[in-house]
Amino acid sequence: MSHVFHRSLRHEYPFAVAGEGVYLYDRNGQRYLDGSGGAAVSCLGHSDRAVIEAIARQLEALPFAHTSFFSNEPMEALAERLVADAPRPLDKVYFTSGGSEAMEAALKLARQYHVEKGEPQRVHFIGRRQSYHGNTLGALAVGGNAWRRGPYEPLMMRATHVAPCYPYRDQHAGEPDAAYAERLARELEQEIERLGSRTVIAFVAETVAGATLGAVPPVAGYFSRVREVCDRHGMLLILDEVMCGVGRCGTHWAFEREGVVPDMVTIAKGLGAGYQPIGALVVGKHIHDAVSTGSGSFQHGYTYIGHAAGCAGALAVQRRLREDGLLARVAPMGELLGRELRRAFAEHPHVGDIRGRGLLWALEVVRNRETKQPFDPAKRLHAGIKQAALNEGLLCYPMGGTIDGLHGDHVLLAPPYIIEPAQIVELVQKLATALQRALVNT
Repeated sequence: MSHVFHRSLRHEYPFAVAGEGVYLYDRNGQRYLDGSGGAAVSCLGHSDRAVIEAIARQLEALPFAHTSFFSNEPMEALAERLVADAPRPLDKVYFTSGGSEAMEAALKLARQYHVEKGEPQRVHFIGRRQSYHGNTLGALAVGGNAWRRGPYEPLMMRATHVAPCYPYRDQHAGEPDAAYAERLARELEQEIERLGSRTVIAFVAETVAGATLGAVPPVAGYFSRVREVCDRHGMLLILDEVMCGVGRCGTHWAFEREGVVPDMVTIAKGLGAGYQPIGALVVGKHIHDAVSTGSGSFQHGYTYIGHAAGCAGALAVQRRLREDGLLARVAPMGELLGRELRRAFAEHPHVGDIRGRGLLWALEVVRNRETKQPFDPAKRLHAGIKQAALNEGLLCYPMGGTIDGLHGDHVLLAPPYIIEPAQIVELVQKLATALQRALVNT
């Protein structure tokens, strides 16, 4: 009997024992194509020698030195690399052990920023329904994943939520993108005015919606209007790119395609590619300056921020992406994945939407394609797809509650950037078989 407190207490997990490229292997010799990079983490696959060797060298030199006493070379070099790739005013990097920690740091720093400016009355955050920003209490509060939030609602800080940018279900028939974006921006502005314009700290959003909503890119102009609203009310724009950033959507920062720059952006999964736990909060110079000229310190901290081995591994990942051309593969491989998904599922009677950007894609699965009616949530179709895919030797990332936290199912795909065309074909074929088998059993 295992003494591990596993994620699910009613599931028996196979043991992963090895990884090579885009494949993982269990101890029974079963091979799995990692079609989701775990949870969109393993962007370089599972055996990148340059990253492994960089971590090993750093462990030999210096495994850990607490950042209340020291800086370290990998942390400084990684921050320099990230800022070099970032548009202004993004200028400083606060390292964490993962995405939830990065968002928690963002929320606290956003509050402190306003306090340092003499605006302590700013106490509210606004997020979006069907968003996900992490599992710590602050991140859950600004997030809109109803299932994850449910048990902890009484413990959460003040946060309200507006509609996500979800064209498949919420954009009216014949409504232009610009009009849809304007409608969403008006809703945000109305919520700000309801709370009180000078009481809102920040608006928090995933640039491209991740696992809760299922790989939904924003319509053109949406974030430009959001940026205008935030600026007019003196509040910050915090973008969550933990899943969609660091190349996953074809550009280093997913917001590059939106014509905006946030005040803060969180990153994690593609930062370290799963080789060591690491995340980061990248911050605008104006925020750093407010703290620097005010109290002089961020009233926050984690034991493992700026971990030397974690930063060394992440720096090697970033070099592989930029210098070795792996980032440049994302757009063409993503286009191929999109074409293969449309070829296989565009006429499928139970696939309502095929959406994505770069190497982040999803299928929304429906009972009735014409009416967009979802399956009965009691059938747990997403769980059936996941198990059927495992049986086929495919790792994908299905989720339930797509529409409102209870209804709706989708399957998320986020394969490593090193995936080859033949492996994309293999991925789609195995997914088609798994979907069909899950539907038969539903």
